[in-house]
Amino acid sequence: MSASDDPQILLTNDDGIESPGFRALYDALSEIGEVVGVAPADDQSAVGRTLSRRVEVHDHELGYAIAGTPADCAVAGLESLCPGADMVVAGCNKGANIGAYVLGRSGTVSAAVESAFFGVPAMAVSLYVPGGSGDDWRRKASDIDDYRGAAEATRYLVERAPDAGVFDEADYLNVNAPWVPEGRATRMEVTRPSTLYDMTAERDGDHVDLIDRTWDRMETGDIPDPVGTDRRAVVEGRVSVSPLTAPHTTRHHEGLDGLVDGYDPGATAPSVED
Repeated sequence: MSASDDPQILLTNDDGIESPGFRALYDALSEIGEVVGVAPADDQSAVGRTLSRRVEVHDHELGYAIAGTPADCAVAGLESLCPGADMVVAGCNKGANIGAYVLGRSGTVSAAVESAFFGVPAMAVSLYVPGGSGDDWRRKASDIDDYRGAAEATRYLVERAPDAGVFDEADYLNVNAPWVPEGRATRMEVTRPSTLYDMTAERDGDHVDLIDRTWDRMETGDIPDPVGTDRRAVVEGRVSVSPLTAPHTTRHHEGLDGLVDGYDPGATAPSVED
């Protein structure tokens, strides 16, 4: 491929532009295209598709650091800072973004969703890091090399997915790589988001602790997710690739049709006493 044919890749994330996962993708993707970083200046994890009206932009050696959210970065990048981008890649996130319930929370995934609404192929990339949320988890995946496997998988998909017609059907790919510290190669699997939901809340005096028990279950392998789901693939050591669409889907419900057709404001309005 000649230099003129190299794709322009807008790279963003939610862990911040200085994170090792971001740098790992930047280095890997720079071997196959022109990479322009447009990423948050600091950690913006789990902000979903929160959007600002005005953000500060600072030049950075990898592109631009934005004082805003991942969705801000996607909009600012595609409309102003990198308008010619052929693809948007968000990641690599420290921590998996798997399961249907996570998709709307994740800043990483939200950047890909925002990009898809612009009609630009997008990919969200995350690394499963076992260990819950304690000190052990924080110490892991702190070096660029820890993301090598995820970066290699991302490069493979970025190089081949457009020509394979993947984005004729999918608006974006949600990619999750397993934890493989030694960096050995892993297989890929096309998956669907798991529907497992195991949130609980426990009151402690004046506080309520919100606990996602899924992560502990993943570490022990105690998950009911069937074969073909993103969580099952990652727990068993495979790279999960979920082809997804950006707009919320709708289904035809005859019961709802009848309910709406039968609506009579006068008959259903509550009486008001003087």
